[in-house]
Amino acid sequence: MTAHETAAGEVHETAAGKLGQAAPGKATAAAEATTGTSAGARGDAAGEARGAGSGGAAADGREWSLDELADAYAYPEGDAVWLRANMVSSLDGAGQHDGRSQPLSSETDMRIFGTLRGLADVVVVGAETVRLEGYRPARAREAFAARRAAAGQGPAPAIAVVTASLDLDFSLPLFTEPLVPTLILTGAAAPAERVRAAREAGAEVLVAGDGAGVDPARAVAVLAERGLRRQLTEGGPRLLGQFVAAEVLDELCLTISPTMTAGAAQRIAGGPSVAVPTRFSVASVLEQDGFLFTRYRRI
Repeated sequence: MTAHETAAGEVHETAAGKLGQAAPGKATAAAEATTGTSAGARGDAAGEARGAGSGGAAADGREWSLDELADAYAYPEGDAVWLRANMVSSLDGAGQHDGRSQPLSSETDMRIFGTLRGLADVVVVGAETVRLEGYRPARAREAFAARRAAAGQGPAPAIAVVTASLDLDFSLPLFTEPLVPTLILTGAAAPAERVRAAREAGAEVLVAGDGAGVDPARAVAVLAERGLRRQLTEGGPRLLGQFVAAEVLDELCLTISPTMTAGAAQRIAGGPSVAVPTRFSVASVLEQDGFLFTRYRRI
C-alpha cells in the first residue's frame, strides 16, 4: 500500500493501495441516477442509493467495500459532539455546474456520500437546498445496520432542516414518509402558523435561536441534547458558511473533482467573511480516477 503520514501520524492513502484488508469483492446493486444538490452538497435518496451500489474500484481492480469506507470515515470515539460537512468542488473552486453538483461527482464520491450518511445520527441541511432538490428522508441501509446497532443508533439518520421562515412543502416525502421524524431547526420568533403546519405534518420543531433565525452553535447544541452527536451537514453554502463563522465545524470531507468549470459558480461556503481564516489540518486523503477524497479537521 502506498501511504504518506502527516506529523500527527495520519495516513494518506492512494488508489495504489487498499483502505483495509477486507476480502476482494464488488457490490452488485445496479447504479441509479443521482440528483445533485446545490453548490457542493450531493444527493437525495437517489444519490444515496447510488452510493450504496457501485463505483469505488481501487487500483487492484476491486471496489473499496463499504466496511472499509466506514472504518476510514468513522467518527471520533467518545461522547463529544462532532459536526462534519460533506461537499464537492472543482479544481477552480466551483461547488456546482449549471446549478447542480452531480457533474462534479463520481461513483466513488457517491459511495462516500452514502457512507457518511450511514455513520451519522443526523443530517443537517438548509431549507433552500430542500426546496431546490426535493430532499427525501434518509433510508435504512443493511450495510450499516450492525454498525449502527452497535453504536446505539437508530436504523437511519434524522434529517434536520434549518429554516427561519418554515417556507417548506410539508407534503414532500421528507415530511410524510420519514423512517424517523424530520426535525425543523428554527428560531423562537418563527411564524406560528408555519410551526403548526410543520407539527401537523409530523415534523418535530426545535428552537435554536432567540429571533426568527437559527444560531449555528445553538443548533449543534440542541441536536446534541437529543443524543444526536454524530452530525453531518450537506450544505448548502450559506449554511456551511454559518457553521464556519460560528467555529463549530469540526471536519470537512471535501471531494476535489478533477474538473474545471470557469464561470461564476458558487463556492462550497458562502456568507460574510470570517475575521481570521479558520485553520484545518489534513486527516486523510484517498485518490480514485483523479478524484481526491480529503478529510480536514479544525485545528
